[in-house]
Amino acid sequence: MIIRGVKIEDSVKKTRIEAAWSGQAECRGCGIRDLALFADLKEQDFSLIHLPIDEIAYEAGAVLYNSGDDGRAVYTVRSGLIKLVQYLPDGAQRIVRLLRPGDTLGLEVLVGDTYEHTAVVLRRALTCRIPREVVQRLSVETPRLHSQLMKRWHQSVRQADEWLTELSTGSARARVARLLLSQAEGANDQACELFSREDVGAMLGVTTETASRMIAEFRRSGVLTDLEANRYRCNIEELRRISGETA
Repeated sequence: MIIRGVKIEDSVKKTRIEAAWSGQAECRGCGIRDLALFADLKEQDFSLIHLPIDEIAYEAGAVLYNSGDDGRAVYTVRSGLIKLVQYLPDGAQRIVRLLRPGDTLGLEVLVGDTYEHTAVVLRRALTCRIPREVVQRLSVETPRLHSQLMKRWHQSVRQADEWLTELSTGSARARVARLLLSQAEGANDQACELFSREDVGAMLGVTTETASRMIAEFRRSGVLTDLEANRYRCNIEELRRISGETA
């Protein structure tokens, strides 16, 4: 399958984690396990897993799945960045969420048959592909995973609410400022890395031209200082001031 000129089979380097009954240490020793779907599982819970969990590396631009595809697995993100895209009737795209290390995507297939969005890699990502049957069985047989699934559902709803209120309201300047603040959050050097202007527009519900104009304005005024390609040092205080604009 070729999507946007990217061959999925060429862009995916796949390494198989052995079936859990012979390779449980892979999940038990996962560096982000405390953030991931299996965070609450105990030693005995891993004996319930009888299908292989695949560790898959995706290059930027690769597609994990398309909207409407048969939902055979959920994914946890171990590294990198993935966007969830919804395509509008006119062919335009809207990015509805970003997934970072520890996040889970594809949860909708646990209650339905197909994926609701298209998942595309923004920055090279390492994921764990967990068969739907594994999650469904664990959800029934151990309350620990059921509790974690409820947390994931709540997290997804909260992220969607924040995305709607923070990045879809206010002036274009305010939206771009909020996006920059979210990207700089937790960075010791107040630096942030942006995406293509098309992606910025799709995240904020503005045109590519408007996104480009806002970024250029911030660079001219010193709100952003170039560090390298698409990487900037942010004037956090000024961004916070701009983020409060409503008109």
